[in-house]
Amino acid sequence: MQELLSLEFNIFVMVAVGFLVGKLKIVGKEGEKNITDLVLLVILPCNIFNSFMTKLTSDMAADCLWILGISIGIQVLAVIYGKLAFKKQTEDERCNLAYAMICSNAGFLGNPVAEGVFGSLGLMLGSIYLIPQRIMMWSEGLAIFSGVSDKKAAAKKVITHPCVIACILGLIVMISGMTVPALILAPIQTLAKCNTAMSMMVIGMILSEIDLTRLVDKTVAMFTIHRLVILPTIVFIACSLLPVSKTVTGVSTLLAAMPAGATTTMLASKYDRDPKFATRIVIFSTLCSIPAIMLWSLILKR
Repeated sequence: MQELLSLEFNIFVMVAVGFLVGKLKIVGKEGEKNITDLVLLVILPCNIFNSFMTKLTSDMAADCLWILGISIGIQVLAVIYGKLAFKKQTEDERCNLAYAMICSNAGFLGNPVAEGVFGSLGLMLGSIYLIPQRIMMWSEGLAIFSGVSDKKAAAKKVITHPCVIACILGLIVMISGMTVPALILAPIQTLAKCNTAMSMMVIGMILSEIDLTRLVDKTVAMFTIHRLVILPTIVFIACSLLPVSKTVTGVSTLLAAMPAGATTTMLASKYDRDPKFATRIVIFSTLCSIPAIMLWSLILKR
């Protein structure tokens, strides 16, 4: 419990540092975007690859298969959930809400938290968990906004994503038992150590842009409850009924309890689907995710 509280405190401090960096304009909007790209395209893939640098056991192989199957089930649930839970909203709001149920911020925010709570095994399982989500966000997710699903383009985006490439290469190394030369592995491990600090600081920078007086309404608040409380509770109960390890249950639940992904705003802007509303659900759910993650981490660790 002491270690977990220490982890949560460190995360809170790093978010607070990012908040101050944003408020004091030490890093501007363009710089924030560049740092985000640096994390997603360089640091996080190194962190993912490094998490596979362990000997594969039968239990680990079973955990990988289980979490892949659970993640597919969660994506199916998220699609159905998004269509049923938000029938009374406007068409543009429904598009944003449905997409945000499918595409959470699990890759950017969830991976460092999974690693902090469950160690390198948690990060490895989290990386596998994200594969179905990455597929859905560029297929069904795009179709929600555009009305058209380009399967070929979606497949290309998934296969060429650095995080997916890192996951595939890591799996190959782990399954084959290959030894990565220290000359290559050492810089990868050095970059991997930057992931949590950089990720949390970017979250803080995003939060520094909030206008609290116009941030939340009933729809935004209800989405946040669905995204951070109800959906992960369903996942937790379902996993508890399955013959899976506590780590698989914990990682699945924790990553299901992530806020709306930032791509919600990007796609809403591209297809003119009320980007201001999209920004509000992303920012408010991200703000609320900090105490929610702390609470879920405590529950899962127990």
